[in-house]
Amino acid sequence: MTDAIPTIRLRNAWRSNHPWIFQKLVDKPTPRPKPGSIVDIVGQDGVWIGRGFYNGHSRIALRILETDPDVAVDAAWFAAKIAGAVRLRRDVLRLDGISNAWRVVHSEGDGLSGLVVDRYDDLLVMEFFSAGMFRHREWIFDALRAQFPGCRFHAAADEHVQKQESFDFHGTSGTEAATITEHGIRFLADPAGAHKTGFFADQRDNREWLSHRCAGQRVLDLCCNTGGFGVYAAVRGAAEVVGIDIDEAVLEIARANARLNHVRPRFVQADIFPWLRDAANNGEQFDVVVLDPAKMTRDREQVINALKKYLDMNKLALGVVKPGGLLATFSCTGLVSEEQFLDMLRRAAFYAGRTVQVLKVSGAGPDHPFLAHVQESRYLKAVFCRVLD
Repeated sequence: MTDAIPTIRLRNAWRSNHPWIFQKLVDKPTPRPKPGSIVDIVGQDGVWIGRGFYNGHSRIALRILETDPDVAVDAAWFAAKIAGAVRLRRDVLRLDGISNAWRVVHSEGDGLSGLVVDRYDDLLVMEFFSAGMFRHREWIFDALRAQFPGCRFHAAADEHVQKQESFDFHGTSGTEAATITEHGIRFLADPAGAHKTGFFADQRDNREWLSHRCAGQRVLDLCCNTGGFGVYAAVRGAAEVVGIDIDEAVLEIARANARLNHVRPRFVQADIFPWLRDAANNGEQFDVVVLDPAKMTRDREQVINALKKYLDMNKLALGVVKPGGLLATFSCTGLVSEEQFLDMLRRAAFYAGRTVQVLKVSGAGPDHPFLAHVQESRYLKAVFCRVLD
């Protein structure tokens, strides 16, 4: 290394290959580097461990990016990492043949802790989850421009992340929506008008699989957001599609998505809890029910409460599935494990008086990889079931 960078020493022995090191394991340096600074990390014995981001304000004090002492974490490092992530999507997964919307960088899953980048045609949407990625954003922009010449950018960071990581960012405003195609179906990706990055590419394979079981069926899409599952079902020949969401703004985008594909699902602004109770009382039944709620919690202390909410909504959803019909139920709460989610579903079926035959358990598409030793990048649970009496 030509330029000297700060060295951070650990208090305890480090026998892990996980990229996160928490504050309590780290000696407080003097002077303290700014949040997101690149540092060298050494053990309590002074032996070099790795190179990465330091943040004295965050619970995650260190994020290891590089474990080769001869490799600098600089603009060239970011360019190489991002080029590798793009090669996986283009050359191995061959996603360009399916869609012009895919995840370019999936944080720890691509060795870029704290950075998420989604591609929607010419629009690249990035979310910063660490001060380090925010601090070095110009290197990231340059690396992405090299892979996607002429691209547009939309950048954002959740308020709670900015607070935890101690940086201040107002995000991009006035971004125009992109029109994307996925398995021949068109959608608007609108990061300025919808939740998160504007469109959920992680559900691509799940939408496609389920939609081929919807022809001639009556379909209910709960927590439908911008209408992904509902529009797919309508395009694939569903007899009727009803989409429910509490947010009128995303339903406007859902209706625009339906018009793009010349289909006419019915989108209703409502809270799913009273809506489902009324539907059950009126004897309403659907052949296919989709339940895809937003993330329930980021707080480990709130996981039990989150599971109770999942239980209540799945029990109600099961109450409107025709005997022999399908339920597709999802959780994008990373803190809820697949095992916990399946156990919740077992209990929901018991309380609803239904028998659930699990056909398929899956997650996000392969452009959302996770490292075997870093399970935190694995967040989406997808369970497809047949519901019997």
